[in-house]
Amino acid sequence: MKLSILDRSRTRAGVPDAAALTGTIDRAVHAEQLGFHRFWVAEHHGVPGIASGSPPVLLAAIGARTDRIRLGSGGVMLPNHQPLVVAEQFLMLEALYPRRIDLGVGRSLGFTRPVRDALRRDRTAPDTFADDLDELRRYLEGAAPVTARPRVEAAPPMFVLATRRGLDFAARAGLPVVVGGPILGATEGRIQELDRYRDEFVPSPGNREPYVVISLEVMIADSTDAARELLLPEAWALASSGRTGEFPALESVSVLRDRPWTQRMREQIDASIESSIHGTADEVREQLDSLFARTGADELLASTSTFDREALFGADRSLSLLYRE
Repeated sequence: MKLSILDRSRTRAGVPDAAALTGTIDRAVHAEQLGFHRFWVAEHHGVPGIASGSPPVLLAAIGARTDRIRLGSGGVMLPNHQPLVVAEQFLMLEALYPRRIDLGVGRSLGFTRPVRDALRRDRTAPDTFADDLDELRRYLEGAAPVTARPRVEAAPPMFVLATRRGLDFAARAGLPVVVGGPILGATEGRIQELDRYRDEFVPSPGNREPYVVISLEVMIADSTDAARELLLPEAWALASSGRTGEFPALESVSVLRDRPWTQRMREQIDASIESSIHGTADEVREQLDSLFARTGADELLASTSTFDREALFGADRSLSLLYRE
């Protein structure tokens, strides 16, 4: 089973944003040492809790510090960019770090209305994702009227960050998918949307078979309670964003425990933690085996965050050992 990491450059209360970026680079170096397959970074705009707004720039810095691990975006939000510009950015990364670059693309708009306005995005505008995806692919493959530079020996592979509708786009385009969120916990049995993606998958150059990456938080600690504690800062931030409209920086568990908790906040935090996979190494292995069987996934992209960086690195180390022979 391939194991990979998605790092969102989470900021921490009282710490400069720059520390989130250098922390991401350090984590990538650590992930390579541990033998992870990929290390991806995110794109978020105007979000206090996330320092990464430009995946290509951050990936260039990570590439300079690593040698083997695959690097990519989880993902570039295609509605925010011209396909030609995205192609040029990732072809440049591929030229600098050959055979190591992935391009994950999504279709989400900005987190808040002011951000969407700043990005010149209108929620009522026509959805052009399928056409943009095709245009981007033609630039990468050198099949467009305009030749994107630099030319490379092989274009970086594309992945679609897929919701239910995104799975249909990916199947028709013959592209691998990254799936997370409610769809993974919506049922105890097989996930029909993933089965439909496989059934309707149209083979394409470089992708003869469907490929599914599942993405969610995975936290390993010495006990289930300890793992839940480590997940609390991210769960609190998520619950807070629903109340305030602003996704905040991570805070320590001790600070959060001293905060007043409403019943609604407690329920949201508990639900967020329960949507993750967490516990001891044996417990997590059992949960992952069940999820892999239910989804038929080919790869795990762990999106784990916590306030304590040392604990985060320890969780990465434990995860890297789960499927090692």
